[in-house]
Amino acid sequence: MAQATKNKPISARIAAQSHFRTLRLGTPFQPRIDALAKTQDWYNWAGYRAPHSLWDEELEYFAIRSQAALFDISPMTKYRIEGPDAEAFLNRVTLRDVTKLKPGRVHYTAWCDDEGFVLDDGTLFRLSPTRFRLCSQERHLPWLLDSAIGFDATVEEETEAVAGLALQGPTSFAVLRDAGFAGVDKLKIFDLADFPHDGGVVSISRTGFTGDLGYELFVPADKALSLWDRLMTAGELRGIRAIGYTALNRARLEAGLIVANADFTTAEHAIRADRLRMPDEIGLGFMIDLEKAHFNGRRAVLEARAKRKLRHVLVGLEIEGNIPAEHAIVYHKKSQEVGLVSAAMWSPMAKRNIAIASLARPYGDTMVEDLWVEIYAMRELQYQKLMKRAKVVQRPFIKLDRRTANPPADF
Repeated sequence: MAQATKNKPISARIAAQSHFRTLRLGTPFQPRIDALAKTQDWYNWAGYRAPHSLWDEELEYFAIRSQAALFDISPMTKYRIEGPDAEAFLNRVTLRDVTKLKPGRVHYTAWCDDEGFVLDDGTLFRLSPTRFRLCSQERHLPWLLDSAIGFDATVEEETEAVAGLALQGPTSFAVLRDAGFAGVDKLKIFDLADFPHDGGVVSISRTGFTGDLGYELFVPADKALSLWDRLMTAGELRGIRAIGYTALNRARLEAGLIVANADFTTAEHAIRADRLRMPDEIGLGFMIDLEKAHFNGRRAVLEARAKRKLRHVLVGLEIEGNIPAEHAIVYHKKSQEVGLVSAAMWSPMAKRNIAIASLARPYGDTMVEDLWVEIYAMRELQYQKLMKRAKVVQRPFIKLDRRTANPPADF
């Protein structure tokens, strides 16, 4: 016993020194993803080992646009919020009017701190009159628990307990139908319903992050592999392929969708005070419902609007040429720095060089002309500075009718 006690600090010290040997967490789908990972191109998504690509990032993108793509969204932070006051609580902390969100529906929303700066954006699923699932990029459990004081509602993180898949692309509906999910054709955009699977239930919503026809599926972690196999088997003749984040990121950019801590810095992550953003400054002002009761940041948002304190605007840009302007500086008249590009690509669907950029007001106004981006292109081991014209354009950069078609098309 004495020897064991004596050795305990040594083993603890060894464990502490070996922390770097600990692998990132695997999702419930990891065995299937690892088996398909040809590129071995991984990144850290909220502590999980997630793929940038699995086999070819270019072809993975075209799998989204021409067939069906399967993307593991299990690392996305998920909270179960339920109780008699769940609706009132969520109406208090989020921007949109939750009383208008009916059971079996989903909406895109955001939430702010008391100063009106965006903490995060995400999707809110209304599972029943008193049960919700809130999905977000960042973790907010302490803030949600503090905010829930006084409400008869419970908040529980279920990220590890619930596995998620995004099935996106023109053949995604046909894959679900062929997999035996009877009635999935009745789901309209932002609808949600439960379907039987492997002795349990899978929740399927007609949502996604690609601007295409698509669905998101949530299932208990122990049913994850059987769901994956069911979809892959049913989708074999429809061209289903597993994909990584690079392909998804390209599709979301074409759809004009934004990513927290990529296109804007969330309030809890911002170190510099001038990096904070209000909803109106990142294109989320449409969410603000001034007709509903008080919500976090309401007074600050109204004051900023009334006193014209909104200093930035997030815009879509169309840039001349075909060289992506990723992280390029935006200038007015080639001289005054007015903003920064956060995401950019040559769009195969739009056949345009597109970007999302944060600009200082008033330079995000569509009437402002003479905007330029500074691109550094590699030319035979030497960077060449290119100044390319840019103009503010509407998002989304592409709009696919199949995304909202009812019933969904059978490709």
